[in-house]
Amino acid sequence: MAHPQVVIGVDSSTQSTKALAVDADTGAVLGEGRAAHRVDSRHGQESGPEQWWDALGEAVAATGWADRARALAIGGQQHGLVTLDAAGRPVRPALLWNDVRSAPQAADLVREFGADWWAAEIGSVPGASFTAAKWAWLRANEPAHADRTAAVRLPHDYLTERLTGTAVTDRGDASGTGWWTPDGPHPAVLAAIGLDPALLPATAPAGSAAGTARPGGPLRPGTPVATGTGDNMAAALGLGLTAGTPVLSLGTSGTVYTVARRRPADPTGTVAGFADALDGWLPLACTLNCTLAVDKVAALLGLDRQAVEPGGSAVLLPYLDGERTPARPHASGLLHGLRHDTTPGQLLQAAYDGAAHSLLAALDDVLAVDGPTDAAADPAHHTATADTAAADPERPILLIGGGARGRAWQDTVRRLSGRPVRLPAARELVALGAAAQAAALLTGEPADAVARRWGTADGPLLPAVPRDDAALERIAATISQTVGLHGADRR
Repeated sequence: MAHPQVVIGVDSSTQSTKALAVDADTGAVLGEGRAAHRVDSRHGQESGPEQWWDALGEAVAATGWADRARALAIGGQQHGLVTLDAAGRPVRPALLWNDVRSAPQAADLVREFGADWWAAEIGSVPGASFTAAKWAWLRANEPAHADRTAAVRLPHDYLTERLTGTAVTDRGDASGTGWWTPDGPHPAVLAAIGLDPALLPATAPAGSAAGTARPGGPLRPGTPVATGTGDNMAAALGLGLTAGTPVLSLGTSGTVYTVARRRPADPTGTVAGFADALDGWLPLACTLNCTLAVDKVAALLGLDRQAVEPGGSAVLLPYLDGERTPARPHASGLLHGLRHDTTPGQLLQAAYDGAAHSLLAALDDVLAVDGPTDAAADPAHHTATADTAAADPERPILLIGGGARGRAWQDTVRRLSGRPVRLPAARELVALGAAAQAAALLTGEPADAVARRWGTADGPLLPAVPRDDAALERIAATISQTVGLHGADRR
C-alpha cells in the first residue's frame, strides 16, 4: 500500500498553537498537536514571539509526522506587531490584535486622512487592532524600542521566517496592517506612522512557497514551506469558501465574512476590506460580544446556556465589553422591555437575539460588497447571474466556531436570518486551511480547491424557518433609542 502524502497545517493563535497532519489526497487528519502560549495582560495584551516558536516545534512534533511531512504552512493571528532587532531577536513582546492601547493612534490616523480616504485607498478604516496603529503607538510611547527595530513582521511571518530564513508575507494577512495595497505599502500611511518600508517583508504571490525548512527547526531540512496567511483567511481556505457564501463564526467574539470578487470600501468601518489568501477579497465584520456575553447572562440568571424560552418583549443589548459592531466602544449592556411576566429563559433568549442581531446586520453589509448594485455598476466585473448570497437569500449560512454546536445558537441564527444553516463537520479550520496551502504546493491546485476536494464544508443542513421580523424590529428600535446613551461614543 502506498504511503500517504502528508502535509502539516499550523494555527498559531493568541492562546495556543495547533498543528494537524493531513493526508493531502483525502483530507483525513492523521495526527494532531497542541501547545499553549502565555499572554501578559498586565498593561495591554502582549506575548513573546520566542514562545510561539517553541510551541510550533512542540505542536508539530506531537503530530507524529514532523520528519515525514511533505510540506507545511502557518495560519496566524492577524494584526500583531512583531519587532525584531538586527540579529532577528524580538525587541519587545509582540503587541497582539486585542491590545487596545493604540486606539488613540488609530483615531488620529482616521482624523488625519478621513474615513473616506482610508476606505478608498486601503479598503479598511483602521481601528486599534491594526498594525499601523500599533507601530504608531510604539513610536509615541517606546521610541527606543522603535529605533532598535530592524524588521517589522506579523506573527505568521515571524514563524515562517524562523523556519525558512526568508522574509516574506502574503496579501491576506498583510491587508490587516493598515498600510498594504495591491501595489505595495502605501507611502502616505508609512510616512504618517514613521515606518521605513525597508523594515517590511516582500509580499509573495498567492500559492507560492516561502522557502524550505532550515536545520534546527521542527521539520526535515529542505521541506517546502508555503507563505501561510492570517487566521481568518486560513479559515476561509479551510472551508473551500466560494464567492458570496456567508460564514458566521460564533466564538468569544463573533465574525461574519465571505469571499468577494470586488474590493470592499466601507467608510463606516463596519466592514474590513481584507484580501483573501488567493486573488480575491475577504470582507469581514467582527463583534466583541458573542458567546462570552451570552454565557455571562446565563451565569447571572443561574441557567444552563441552552435553557432559553420563546416569547416575551425583552430586548438585551449584550455590549458587555463595549462593542465594535456597531461602533460603541464605551457602551455597556442594556436591558429594555422588561415585564412582570418575563421569565429568566426569555431574558436568556434576548441575550442570544441581541448578539445574533449585531452579526446578522453586519452580514448584510458584508454580502453587499458583491451585491446587485455593485454588479450593475460594473457588469464586466460581475455577471448578472452573480453567485453571491446577497442575490441568493436562500443560500445557507455556514455556522462555525464553538457556539455553532449549541442548539440555542443554531435556532436563533435561523429565526433571525430566515436562512438555512449548514454546520460544517470539520474542526480546526485555520489549521486545515494552512494544510490546504501546503498541499497546494504539491498538487498545483489553488488551496481553496484542495479544501473543496476534501469536503471540509460538508455537514448537516438545518432548513430555514420564517424570519422573526417582530424581534428584529424590537431590537432595532431599542438600538435607535439608545443612540443618545451609546451611539455617539466613538472616541
